[in-house]
Amino acid sequence: MQQTLATEARTATGSGPPAPARPGSARSLGRLLRPRQWIKSAFVLAPAVFAGVYLERAALLQALAAGALFCVAASAVYVFNDLLDVETDRIHPVKRASRPLASGTVSVPTARAVLAVLVVALAAGVAVFPAVAPAIAGYVALNAAYTLRLKHVAVVDLFCIAGGFVLRTYAGARAVDVPLSSWMLITTLALALYLAAVKRRQELATAGPEARRVLGQYTLPLLDGYAQTAASASIVFYSLYVMDVRTELAVTVPFVLLGIFRYSYLVQTRSLGESPTEAVWSDPPLLLTLLAWGALCVYALWPA
Repeated sequence: MQQTLATEARTATGSGPPAPARPGSARSLGRLLRPRQWIKSAFVLAPAVFAGVYLERAALLQALAAGALFCVAASAVYVFNDLLDVETDRIHPVKRASRPLASGTVSVPTARAVLAVLVVALAAGVAVFPAVAPAIAGYVALNAAYTLRLKHVAVVDLFCIAGGFVLRTYAGARAVDVPLSSWMLITTLALALYLAAVKRRQELATAGPEARRVLGQYTLPLLDGYAQTAASASIVFYSLYVMDVRTELAVTVPFVLLGIFRYSYLVQTRSLGESPTEAVWSDPPLLLTLLAWGALCVYALWPA
């Protein structure tokens, strides 16, 4: 029965069991860093785009450097989390096959060494680029608190996940030295809360309350309600931002609606919600919607 549940969960999430990797191989180490999750660092680039400075070479390089630092920080957080959760992950129907530590393809000592290298690289990057130091420090501190305690506190765990996206946006503004619109900040928070609520919903639906301690404090209707509220809020706040600050972006609103509708469809019909990045990479219509939205934003804000 447990094996059947695991198979169904892997099929539902669309991730499937990864191809076998040799212990300690480069492929296993790469999976430990979770490079697919680096797509979240696109939030770092948003302030440069919406402020219209993305064509300035210096600003573009600074935004990319900030995004790269967040990729390093995210990988460090993932390795730290996997080290602490390795025993729990080994009984999770999906993570026991997809996580290198849980599956045994990366040893604990090796993971500790990788974490040390990432911490040194992150410290060196922040020393060279101090403008983003507060955001990076806040992100690391938030995720450390989340991993050690806050992920077990219902609702607070959702805001911790969302906080990582908000800090990415804040870092992007600091990197290129532009004011951060309040509308953009609250839109980011609402969208991230939607993704966090859906993530917890899918974990509860596919793996059950035993897979994560906090899941026993939630119900599917409650998480569905959180997701619907956050999705509605993100649409409203983005539209208000467009009308109040960037009217030229009005053409992008339909793509925001399409993206949220498509993602909700994937959650309800294909159970693709536990990992937003996997949903993006595995669904061409959703990926194309995001690319089209980004291209329209760049085109609409192109200097005259």
